[in-house]
Amino acid sequence: MDQTIKFSDLGISNEIVRAVEEMGYTQPSPIQSQAIPFLLQGRDVIGQAQTGTGKTAAFAIPIIDLVDADFNRPQAIILCPTRELAVQVEGEIQKLAKYHRAINSVAIYGGESIDRQIRVLKKGVQIVVGTPGRVQDHMSRGTLKLDNVGIIVLDEADEMLDMGFRDDIEAILQEMPEERQTVFFSATMAKPIMDLTRKYQSNPEILKIAKNELTVSNIEQVYYEVKPSLKMELMTRLMNVNQYALSVVFCNTKRMTDEVTEQLGARGILAEALHGDLSQAQRDKVMGKFRKGLCSVLVATDVAARGIDVDNVEAVFNLTFH
Repeated sequence: MDQTIKFSDLGISNEIVRAVEEMGYTQPSPIQSQAIPFLLQGRDVIGQAQTGTGKTAAFAIPIIDLVDADFNRPQAIILCPTRELAVQVEGEIQKLAKYHRAINSVAIYGGESIDRQIRVLKKGVQIVVGTPGRVQDHMSRGTLKLDNVGIIVLDEADEMLDMGFRDDIEAILQEMPEERQTVFFSATMAKPIMDLTRKYQSNPEILKIAKNELTVSNIEQVYYEVKPSLKMELMTRLMNVNQYALSVVFCNTKRMTDEVTEQLGARGILAEALHGDLSQAQRDKVMGKFRKGLCSVLVATDVAARGIDVDNVEAVFNLTFH
């Protein structure tokens, strides 16, 4: 990152500069310094960036500056793969828009009363953050109209496709006005992503954040080479020796999360599984127990864990079996 670049150099409003300073951001991250100027120009963008790179602010800042605060209709749509990520993104927008007069946003997702969401939409918002299924639901009900939407962002685009949202995403994109700004943020540039960009974007600017820019300096990373049959034994021993208050275990599949949770329980470790087959009520119950410390280990697929924000997590295990 160029140490001379400041947020005030990116062409954003003084209101947002003031908000980001209050949030403790001193300099833009690489994805922010690259993406914000292009988005302010109205360009289509593909940003290859992983969670933790500051990508939410990279698209939220220009959206807040581009929407018309005096026109209380949806002007920007942000699609997210999970409820948790949608809530997190919308919360970030509220913080960034703190000093912008009359900028309103809402998160819409399944598992919550649609009536409350309808009331907020009728009241008037400029920015809508939602999961593809619930966004389409509101469109079909006529409670969300895209006539005035000038920008759409697909956040974690690769994960949404992996979760089977392609039809929903395409249905939403096809209802968008022809004159629009289309933005994809994705950890990978797999073929399905490139197929979508060729179909729905116009001369996009492609931005890539190198992996060596992603490591946070205060996180210690360790790996162990061990036989597959001994992985559970080693992980359990590490948990028992270090007595982590809270830890997260990432698994490849839903089935694996259930198996690992069961094996941890058999070893006397309180664990809960989190994956896409759980209902929203079940997910909320699991996360409630984890946040309250009623279980010490959350075993999750990486997709299901997107957007989860929990304090005091002391260790993260990436547990894979080949």
